[in-house]
Amino acid sequence: MNKNQKTGLIALIGAGIAGGLAYWKYKTMSPEEKAKLKGRVNEAGERIKETAGDINKSISEKYAELKKTAS
Repeated sequence: MNKNQKTGLIALIGAGIAGGLAYWKYKTMSPEEKAKLKGRVNEAGERIKETAGDINKSISEKYAELKKTAS
């Protein structure tokens, strides 16, 4: 097993442990804490969608501008 494989295996094990701890923490949260977490996740998702839409719009505008100048 080479160094890269060992590093990848250690990272995978670490991610598994972190996931297990996160799951345990979620299961032990009160319903209020779960609702608060869900709200934060939904807000983050909305911000990501807005940012992706802005980027898409910006790229479309730049493409149209470049297409116009190339003609």
